[in-house]
Amino acid sequence: MKQSKYSSYDELPLFFNAETVAAVLGIAPSSAYELMHEKEFPTLRIGNRIVVPKEKFIEWVQKRTEGERG
Repeated sequence: MKQSKYSSYDELPLFFNAETVAAVLGIAPSSAYELMHEKEFPTLRIGNRIVVPKEKFIEWVQKRTEGERG
């Protein structure tokens, strides 16, 4: 797995493209594109672009990691 180049949510841009999603999650860009096309992933269409709002991304991550703390 690739390592994220970000160390906190404060460093993130307001909107992510697939490359940013990949960098944050430490995954390949192709995996980020697949993730961004899943129904439950928080994307926003602007013309023909797909972006991910920072706050919705953080909520998505927190929702999926709540049960893993312990």
